[in-house]
Amino acid sequence: MWQGLGDGRRLPESIAFEGSGDLPSIFAVSDFAAAAVGLAGLAVAELIGHAFGECPVVRVNRRLASLWFGFSITPEGWSLPTPWDPIAGDYAAADGWIRLHTNAPHHREAALAVLRVPAEKTEVERAVAGWKIEELEAAVIERGGCAAAMRSREAWQRHPQGAKVREEPLIAHRQMPDVDTVAWRPSRARPLAGLRVLDLTRVLAGPVATRFLAGFGAEVLRIDPPDWDEPVVVPEVTLGKRCARLDLKEPGARGHLQRLLAGSHVLVHGYRADALEALGLGAEARREIRPGLVDVCLDAYGWSGPWCNRRGFDSLVQMSCGIAEAGMRRLGRSRPTPLPVQALDQATGYLMAAAAVRGLTERLGSRRGYEARTSLARTAELLMDGPAGRADSTFAPASGDDWSAPLEHTSFGPVHRAQAPLAVAGAAMHWERPATALGSSPAQW
Repeated sequence: MWQGLGDGRRLPESIAFEGSGDLPSIFAVSDFAAAAVGLAGLAVAELIGHAFGECPVVRVNRRLASLWFGFSITPEGWSLPTPWDPIAGDYAAADGWIRLHTNAPHHREAALAVLRVPAEKTEVERAVAGWKIEELEAAVIERGGCAAAMRSREAWQRHPQGAKVREEPLIAHRQMPDVDTVAWRPSRARPLAGLRVLDLTRVLAGPVATRFLAGFGAEVLRIDPPDWDEPVVVPEVTLGKRCARLDLKEPGARGHLQRLLAGSHVLVHGYRADALEALGLGAEARREIRPGLVDVCLDAYGWSGPWCNRRGFDSLVQMSCGIAEAGMRRLGRSRPTPLPVQALDQATGYLMAAAAVRGLTERLGSRRGYEARTSLARTAELLMDGPAGRADSTFAPASGDDWSAPLEHTSFGPVHRAQAPLAVAGAAMHWERPATALGSSPAQW
């Protein structure tokens, strides 16, 4: 991961890992979690070192990192809603397995329209059984929905998109020629204080990245469409942020967004590769609006190849790239076996945060813009290339000593929040704002 940030710099020795425990998986998910959190922490330490001359020690708690890769909150006196739409899930087709992702209403409508059935699980199962997986996958995607046929890793590597993903860097990054006229400098105790981060991301990697930045003092403003909601994960990922809504289909709202961008230092976005272009906010336009911008973006299936504009989520990428098939096959299961947490989303979020902070470090002297790109599919390659995990391990849920004190009073109810998984000496990771509902703040800095 450190090599993915580029420039051939040696991995600093000022990092220590503590704690124990493994999430049960054939892949080393807890190692992956600790490494991703550690990478973002080292990026913060490097920023401090460049600004103040001494790189502080970074400590990562392995158990806490694993908890934050799942859920960092435990509601007190209330319950989170069911995480999945009733139609979402894995289905047996004529020649294999396919996953339908239907949490968004328009994605559910697309899948049901292709299958020509009502929103009843048994009817969907019956209809899917008559399709071949790749034909159904293509039909749902063509209709504007989200689906993924289960492939083995070998099949994915032979696939045109899989081959392209293997060629891409873990983090594609470059310094840009545009220069900011106003300097921003970190502070020692709150390294990202005074930094404005415009967050145009949704579930889950992008919000993880901006939550991390907020934890070190950044002012994060998240923008969502009028009708968008993520009821399960919003209490998890809006910690430390303000959340507003804009309808970018309206010309006036686009102008408003441009003014917000002009006042930002960092932009984090997870729109498909062609989506911002369609809104008149392509890469060149963004830099004209905000010279010196640190621009960090995310894609599901990579930035090249036939699927570069395909909608995707962690659970779908796990099906496509071979993770779910490997779990099923190696453990002798009868159905797809994904990771115990959405580790592709989570790890990519910390990669994005590290890239943003590295961009700020590069910007200290030059004030030049910085661009970084990541993808869930490329992050998956790193996990699958890594060591084996312990599928037979047990991992206790958060409780007692894992929790911060006092209770966090979110917009949804009180929660126990796990302690921060990371400590950067002299710059504690903490959040001034509790988690809040989408659209609860005005769209302004």
